[in-house]
Amino acid sequence: MSLILDKINYYYGKGTAFETAALKNISLTIPDGEFIGLIGHTGSGKSTLIQHMNGLIKADSGSIYFNGQDIYDKDFKMTELRRKVGLVFQYPEHQLFEATVIKDVLYGPTNMGLDKLKAEVLAYGSLRAVGISEDLLDASPFELSGGQKRRVAIAGILAMNPEILILDEPTAGLDPMGRFEILNLLKAIHEAKGITVILVSHSMEDVAEFAERLIVIDDGEIKYDDEPRKVFAHAEDLRKMGLEVPQCTELMGRLADRGLDVDRNCLTIDEAVESILNGNRRK
Repeated sequence: MSLILDKINYYYGKGTAFETAALKNISLTIPDGEFIGLIGHTGSGKSTLIQHMNGLIKADSGSIYFNGQDIYDKDFKMTELRRKVGLVFQYPEHQLFEATVIKDVLYGPTNMGLDKLKAEVLAYGSLRAVGISEDLLDASPFELSGGQKRRVAIAGILAMNPEILILDEPTAGLDPMGRFEILNLLKAIHEAKGITVILVSHSMEDVAEFAERLIVIDDGEIKYDDEPRKVFAHAEDLRKMGLEVPQCTELMGRLADRGLDVDRNCLTIDEAVESILNGNRRK
């Protein structure tokens, strides 16, 4: 197993009058090669949780194991964890800082101690993988579009050959086409490289279509951890947490309530179309 969180607790303002439990007894196992969706309303603990996964925040109690090693052991190299568990922030400008695109992506592999040639091979390969053209290599990353910035930020992580890629709201602020392109890029990377992907998102449609496993966090606790279809079957509970089911699932549920012969648990438009057609064929 690649990453294991065992009874993790974390408090904001610990020891003060404002102490608040941010994570409560979180236990998760993240095997190699999964595509995982992580959802929860604003303030539920999503961002705090993923920052524990690559050691940016240290738990107040509990243990985290990466490839069998306790990351809180004094001899554990946290830099190795952050190389293997890559985190792309919601706002890519927070992690883009070099004068040019290629310099930015080269920063990670160069700091790993690789020689210039190996670092360049990784950097150029990662930029190609995310669809950044050669004419942008010497451009300032701050002059790029929002979608291009996301791609460069992802390339910077990929250039370090991570085993786990965590993305915090990677489609936030993008237009529908940009959102579609980023999500399909992540799917392609996941399938081609076998990298574990953890997608943090407010979009139920996105996680329904792309995630194999869905984790729901509410008030610092894991409420559901299952395949998306089974999680979204708990529509009323999700609404109480400030979440919704995918629009397609909502629509099909209403049609089923009105007596139509359709599957109320459809997650995507393609599934809904197939269900409606099958219902018509049975008539």
